[in-house]
Amino acid sequence: MGLPVGTQLRYWGLAALVFFIVLWFLGDVILPFLLGGAIAYFLDPVADRLERLGLSRALSVATITLFAILIFILMALLVVPTLINQAVALFDTAPKLAHDLQEFLTRSFPQLGDTESTLRKSLILVGETIQSKGGQLLETAIGSVSSLINIVLLFVIVPVVAFYLLYDWDRMVAQVDDLLPRDHAPTIRHLASEIDRTLAGFIRGMGTVCVILGTYYAVALMAVGLQFGLVVGAIAGLITFIPYVGALVGGVLAIGLALFQFWGDWVSIGLVAGIFALGQVIEGNVLTPKLVGDSVGLHPVWLIFALSVFGALFGFVGMLVAVPVAAALGVLARFAAQQYKHSLLYRGVTDHGDGA
Repeated sequence: MGLPVGTQLRYWGLAALVFFIVLWFLGDVILPFLLGGAIAYFLDPVADRLERLGLSRALSVATITLFAILIFILMALLVVPTLINQAVALFDTAPKLAHDLQEFLTRSFPQLGDTESTLRKSLILVGETIQSKGGQLLETAIGSVSSLINIVLLFVIVPVVAFYLLYDWDRMVAQVDDLLPRDHAPTIRHLASEIDRTLAGFIRGMGTVCVILGTYYAVALMAVGLQFGLVVGAIAGLITFIPYVGALVGGVLAIGLALFQFWGDWVSIGLVAGIFALGQVIEGNVLTPKLVGDSVGLHPVWLIFALSVFGALFGFVGMLVAVPVAAALGVLARFAAQQYKHSLLYRGVTDHGDGA
């Protein structure tokens, strides 16, 4: 005889509470392991495909590791130095850009010269707010990064964790399956497969979309001559997984830089704007439907809400687990809704049928 539902709910609620407590207190420590696990989960289908081609698991993981090392070396030699140089140059140029913006606004809007004008007071207030909050944000970000991420340890631990987890992935899944409550194992397996399908569609699919769009934006912006095209493309591609935010932030940043660099050359400015417009068309009509699909079940509002809540509660680590938790909760919510519609609470004592 199985445990009563109330008792089971207490056990699972206690397990969820323990999970969030561990996340709260050990977030800094488990960050490399979360990143390593995410990489292993992302690459497991590749290892499975290589196994189906006749390679052993060890040889499959070794092949993936070799390609990852080669890609890392190429990135370190070709892309990362340029990215760092452009990022440093962008920060160095920021004061000049702000000065040029002030002169442009003064020429275009003479009323700004009036110290008593509402527009000038508003702009001054906005500038002071941005300056104070920007400094606070930068200080917080630097403090968070320094406390959360030890760069040396991160680059050492994450690849090692990813390698071992990828090598033992199938065995770990089998061990977890063996620990499932026997009465509920089929249901849990079904829900786990739904969660895996959701995560695979979003994380693997959206990760590929981010790489493709980031590469496209960076190459296209550098091709039209934008000074910081690589940085803008990397930023836009990196945050593309947040619905609409990647294109909005990247587009505003790129067009703003283009206005300063190409002022008067409206063709170049139009090309920069067209690059992001074309990127959105490609993403919405080709990449996302093909690589992510419509069956993921992660609504943009739900995803943004999850990222905001987990980011506020658990910081950077919370943002890493926000998508998997949001996907799991979405699957569980749909399962609960199906169970509710088959219950007497919904249908009543008298079955009215679906058309009632």
